[in-house]
Amino acid sequence: MNWGGPEFVLVIIAICSGGWVFNNWIRARHGYALEDEWGGKTERPDHSAAARLAEENAQLRARLEALEGRTATLETIVTDSGYSTAAQIENLRDGRPIAINGKVGA
Repeated sequence: MNWGGPEFVLVIIAICSGGWVFNNWIRARHGYALEDEWGGKTERPDHSAAARLAEENAQLRARLEALEGRTATLETIVTDSGYSTAAQIENLRDGRPIAINGKVGA
């Protein structure tokens, strides 16, 4: 074999490429990160994190809907004219003056 010829260079390139392919095959088989051609690592996507985030998102949406329902109920109670009547009755019980249409009465 001619050590200075192009065949020797091609054999070295083939050995290096074959070793790289074999290394990545072993890594993929055992679940390790793969190497790209520049020596960087390529991680596998973590699907369990996406599933956790989707579940948490669904829980938060359900909680938000429940809170919106409660807020709507509270708005209905506060804007109801019966609420102001009940507040006036409570003020009379406590002995505080009540305001009717902006005027303070006894």
